[in-house]
Amino acid sequence: MKTFSAKAEEIERQWWVIDAKDKVLGEVAVAAAVLLRGKHKPIFTPHVDCGDFVVVINADQVRLTGKKEDAKIYTRFSGYVGGKKVETPREVRRNHPERIVERAVHGMIPHNRLGRQIFKKLKIYNGAEHPHQAQEPQPFALS
Repeated sequence: MKTFSAKAEEIERQWWVIDAKDKVLGEVAVAAAVLLRGKHKPIFTPHVDCGDFVVVINADQVRLTGKKEDAKIYTRFSGYVGGKKVETPREVRRNHPERIVERAVHGMIPHNRLGRQIFKKLKIYNGAEHPHQAQEPQPFALS
């Protein structure tokens, strides 16, 4: 018996829609990361992009549990002296609400070239509308 290894050109990609309205951020991010990575497929191969395209709608209405809305902090550093920026999810939600979901999913995929390629298949929108109707995305039900 030989070990199966998927080839990039043999993979069939699907489109999925995840509605994040009133869903917990972690559940939405885990579902999106699994679909993007392709771990739900029997042909999953770790070093090949086996995943599907994921469209997350209503990202502005995603829910954080406990006191995370004010207690959690997002930190970034420009590289310059005094270039440390700190903000809470409440501040991020006010300016760019889709970045909350974006950062959560980004932390769950590999941090290398493959991860950057996988991350490009994630599409996040604030409202219920998205421009990917032509791809006929299937709704993904969170459990």
